[in-house]
Amino acid sequence: MTLGAEQPGAASARPVRHDRRRWWALAVLMLPVLLVSIDNTVLNFALPAISTATLPTGVQLLWMVDIYPLVLAGLLVAMGSLGDRIGRRRLLLIGSTGFGVVSVFAAFSPSIEGLIIARAALGFFGAMLMPSTLSLLRSTFVDRDQRRLAIAIWATGFAAGSALGPVVGGILLEHFAWGSVFLLAVPVLLPLLVLAPILVTESRDPNPGRIDVLSIVLSLGTMLPIVYGIKSIAEHGVTWLTLAPIAFGLALGVWFVRRQLRVPNPMLDMGLFRRGAFSGAVGVNLLSVTALVGCLFFISQHLQLVLGLSPLSAGLVLVPGLAAMIVAGLLIVPIARRVRPSRVVPVALLVSVAGFASIALRGGQIDAFSIGVAFVLLGIGIGAAETVSNELIVATAPADKAGAASAVSETAYELGAVLGTAVLGTILTVSYRAAVLLPDGLSAPERAAAGETLGGAVAVAGQLPTGVAQELLDSARHAFDSGVGLTAWIGVALVLGAAVVALVALRRAR
Repeated sequence: MTLGAEQPGAASARPVRHDRRRWWALAVLMLPVLLVSIDNTVLNFALPAISTATLPTGVQLLWMVDIYPLVLAGLLVAMGSLGDRIGRRRLLLIGSTGFGVVSVFAAFSPSIEGLIIARAALGFFGAMLMPSTLSLLRSTFVDRDQRRLAIAIWATGFAAGSALGPVVGGILLEHFAWGSVFLLAVPVLLPLLVLAPILVTESRDPNPGRIDVLSIVLSLGTMLPIVYGIKSIAEHGVTWLTLAPIAFGLALGVWFVRRQLRVPNPMLDMGLFRRGAFSGAVGVNLLSVTALVGCLFFISQHLQLVLGLSPLSAGLVLVPGLAAMIVAGLLIVPIARRVRPSRVVPVALLVSVAGFASIALRGGQIDAFSIGVAFVLLGIGIGAAETVSNELIVATAPADKAGAASAVSETAYELGAVLGTAVLGTILTVSYRAAVLLPDGLSAPERAAAGETLGGAVAVAGQLPTGVAQELLDSARHAFDSGVGLTAWIGVALVLGAAVVALVALRRAR
């Protein structure tokens, strides 16, 4: 199957009359995309403020970051399938309403436990947003060239939101409490709720099967134990108690796959993965996003807590890279019409490899300018590669399964976000705990907080005499940066793996 051909049952790819309303609909559908990407970036830059305000343990901090994409990833396929049944626009409106209400609760959460619960609820409603937007694009733009451009703009929305997030979030964090970053959802979602019923046409699967509750439970149950086990390793080391949840999650995953192959109307059509272009593009998304999100997890803390930049200044360091991601996503569209994906995607990812390698070679001894240059390289490669891979995922799926196929694309993205912070964040946490040297004279609560996270050490140092505080800060910063080089090398390996997957799996795609 080639990239240039539609699947049986899909809409014809012959040229269609230009319809201005379609592009207005695209503008409306960009709002939830911007929301989700802003939310992810803002949270990364709010981590130091949240750490110093709530004094979480290292595991609690990782859970606070990961619970949102974890619930999101666990429910995306189910929500994509639900949207195919009840209507993708209807599901988008339900999710937008719930997301806005819970965002207000998160903004005023009194504790780290309450924030974790709020983030889980945001993941539930967020799972209704993303499959709906991509699948509605599939039904709105039936012309292949128009759809390729629309998906490039859609993918660019992630980068645009990421670029806007640090700047707006930095301004908010310098003038207001950390909870203000969650209130950004409200002004973004209100226009969506008003304009979507007017501009976006409803679409659904004309022959939906029944909703498979057991498959939904299995999809969520597969990832929760695995991520819990990874985080337990960070706290307790490798033992049978920490490995047991991982094994249990993998067993549920096998059960989920077997069930999808057996039931008449599966929640996820496993036949999609027999198409090399589809499965290869999903693999590229998963590996590249894992590396990117893991990189953002430690870079945001290094810029603020090690180099001492303000949230706004730290965000501005990454803006050129995020702008490069936008430009690369748009410029790759005409190139993708002429160059095979098996060539253009690996070449793009090699540019990202260079960015990760520049950080890995310097380890923790890297300044803000060097981080900015490295992030430009990351943005160019991943921005171009994901535009091509997302279009492949949508184009190779039948039109009536657009919601489920789009959900697979988003699941790869969110699962990558989970693994990025769970795996790379766990490595960084273990490295920090092993390397930090706490000065004498600290109380038991102070030792617990400073020994868990760099943010905890900065909070404790603010309450100590100058000499002891400086000793603690020097040790904590050195301990944190001791794991940066290792995690960056893992990023190199992940992106190289994505390039190999593209080279092999996409060789028949055009």
